[in-house]
Amino acid sequence: MGIWSCIGQDLQTVTRSLKEGRSGIVFDPKRIEYGLHSGLVGNVPRPDLKPLLPRKFRATMSEDAEYAYMAALQAFEQSGISDDFLNKNEVGIIFGNDANMHMLDYLPIMDEEHDSMIIGPNALFQGETSSVTMNLSAIFHIKGINLCVGAACASSSHAIGLAAMLIRQGLQETILTGGSFVLDMRGSAATDALEAISRRNNDPIGASRPFDKDRDGMVPSGGAAALVLEDYEHAKARGANIMAEVVGYGFSSNGIDGISMPSADGEYIAMKRALGDAGLQPSDIDYVNAHATSTIAGDIEEAKALTRLFCHSILSRESREYRESKESRTSRPSRPYISSTKSMTGHENWMAGASEAVYSILMMQNNFVAPNINLENVIDEAKDLNIVRKTIYTPVRTVLSNSSGMGGTNSALVFRKI
Repeated sequence: MGIWSCIGQDLQTVTRSLKEGRSGIVFDPKRIEYGLHSGLVGNVPRPDLKPLLPRKFRATMSEDAEYAYMAALQAFEQSGISDDFLNKNEVGIIFGNDANMHMLDYLPIMDEEHDSMIIGPNALFQGETSSVTMNLSAIFHIKGINLCVGAACASSSHAIGLAAMLIRQGLQETILTGGSFVLDMRGSAATDALEAISRRNNDPIGASRPFDKDRDGMVPSGGAAALVLEDYEHAKARGANIMAEVVGYGFSSNGIDGISMPSADGEYIAMKRALGDAGLQPSDIDYVNAHATSTIAGDIEEAKALTRLFCHSILSRESREYRESKESRTSRPSRPYISSTKSMTGHENWMAGASEAVYSILMMQNNFVAPNINLENVIDEAKDLNIVRKTIYTPVRTVLSNSSGMGGTNSALVFRKI
């Protein structure tokens, strides 16, 4: 795995941030100057690729691709995949990446100069939605599947699910997958106009408040996350560093009026399908990384879906009485631990499904559950959920990670510790 996020640009730093409940949200006055009402944003540094790549590669890369390259470098290094391996074997790439704002850079030039030659030959490669897969496939000698998945904020979760399906079907042995998102102010303008972004400009760390009654919107964030998925026998034969298994993928579309309206039914179907694909019951899940973005409607609908899946179904098998959970190193609660890492990172948009897969697997490896920070007054719809407010040290063997996107697209992934 590899990551470039607001809570760290390597797996070790990110692990510490998750354990400590450390927020990566800051206030950027430039966003207010631009005309946004919210200056809140994830603090994601732009990487310097000059020491790493020749100019011929850097010239065609969008900022999305730069983040993805840094995450992919880490993922290939950790998985023991060398440049020689990539040259000699068929490796695929599937990344989640939706709208790319880079093309907007050239519109004012055309309006003023009326000469496309001024834009230069690299504009197309930088501005395509598939800029990430287009550029990384050339850099890493990708010869297999080459695909960009655009499904709003569920993009990279679907990318992981599709990659796992291709490997399961025997069509590919190894796929680089993940997601990338750039914090372009122009892209935030539409969300800001929807009043979907928090206005807690004087409290950046406390602004992202999933499942809290006083939440007032999400906080935009981004970066990139990458995972190397591989057929188990193939990975074992080459002595790969196997971290977890993708055992379930579920999906749905809400199919309701209102393009931005979340749906508890849609999210429930995706999670239920992921569990069915994994051959698991709700009681088998140790931890849920919730999609919960800190928006008013979204958190409510997801809380309803989670309650239906993890409380009602378990209650029916336990004479409608909850067993008291003991939050210790060895006990397993009757309901899974739940938290939204977006309370620390903000909403990483197209990258979120992949980054939250990374966060969840880091918790598996290090036997802890990261907290849902800033949760002071839980919403009524989530009152029966086992939401973690402080870091818990406990074995984490099976995780469900939930994602949703505008237009009603839902994705759920189940990971199991090896």
